[in-house]
Amino acid sequence: MPYSWVWLTEGGEATSVWIPPGGTELNEAQEEELGRLARQLLGRGAEPYFQLLESFDVAHPREDAHYYLSLLGTHPKHSGRGIGMDLLRHNLGVIDGEGLPAYLESSNPANNRRYESVGFRPTGQFSYPGGGPVVTTMWRAAALDQSRA
Repeated sequence: MPYSWVWLTEGGEATSVWIPPGGTELNEAQEEELGRLARQLLGRGAEPYFQLLESFDVAHPREDAHYYLSLLGTHPKHSGRGIGMDLLRHNLGVIDGEGLPAYLESSNPANNRRYESVGFRPTGQFSYPGGGPVVTTMWRAAALDQSRA
C-alpha cells in the first residue's frame, strides 16, 4: 500500500483502508492491469463490472479535500462485537485532528445507520448494473480540531 492509512486492530479482527486527500486507490499501471484481468476473467461480464466502477467514480466527490474509506472489514468470527466500529471511531479521531472531512460508499444498507452514528450523512445513491444492490454515498463533515481552537 502506498499510504500509511491502512489500519489493523491488534488482534487482526478488523481492518480499514483509507485513501488520503489527493490519493488514488490504484496507479495508472494497476488500473490497466485490472482492466486486462477483468476482461480475461469475466468475459462478457466485464462490461457491467466496468459500469459499476464508473458509477463509483462519478459519485465520488472531487470538490473538497477529504479522506476516503476504501475498505472497512471485520473477520466474521469477530463480527457483531463493535470492533470494526471502534476502529472506525479511532480513524475518524485522527482525521478530525487534521480538520478534514471523510467520504465512503456503503454497499450494505444495514451499515448505513452505523455510519450515521459516527457522523456520516447520506449524499446520494446508485445501483449495481442490472438492478443489483443499492450503494449509498456518505459524507462526514470536518470536525473542529479542539487543539487548534
